[in-house]
Parts: sequence; structure tokens; C-alpha cells
Amino acid sequence: MEIRVEKLSSTELKKKGVESWPIWTKEISRFPWSYDSTEECFILEGQVTVETKNGNIVKFGKGDFVTFPKGLSCVWTVERPIRKHYNFK
Repeated sequence: MEIRVEKLSSTELKKKGVESWPIWTKEISRFPWSYDSTEECFILEGQVTVETKNGNIVKFGKGDFVTFPKGLSCVWTVERPIRKHYNFK
């Protein structure tokens, strides 16, 4: 179960309909999170480090397209306030 971080072109983002997805925001914080379904998100602002239960550390921020697999449990550390479009599959 891996978190995937990509850079997508504006064409690819448009094809996915990212601009129509809801927006989620969060202040600087640290919290556990589990995924009941696969989430795709596009980071509009901020910087985050996510640590998975097996110790993998993934960093992402503005401009990244991130996919979290269903069944993943992790801890989010929001280092700079985040704003993202998100979509559950």
C-alpha cells in the first residue's frame, strides 16, 4: 500500500475534473487518519508529511497530485496550512 505523489499537467487535471472536486482545508496540526476508500487529491496550498504504520514517510505540497490507497492508516503532520481538492473513488 503506497501513497503515490505525481505532477500532472493542466490537461490531465482537467480530464479528471479536479476543479469541480470539493475543497478541504486544515490548519497546522498532527492527527491519525485511515482511508475507507481510495482518495485522490490535488494540493492547492500547504506542506504535509504523512507517516504510514510501516514507517514510510511521504512529503507533499502545492502542485502535487496525491493518491492514498484504500485501507491505509497513517499520521498526517500539516506543516503549512493545507488547501486541497479531493475525490473518493
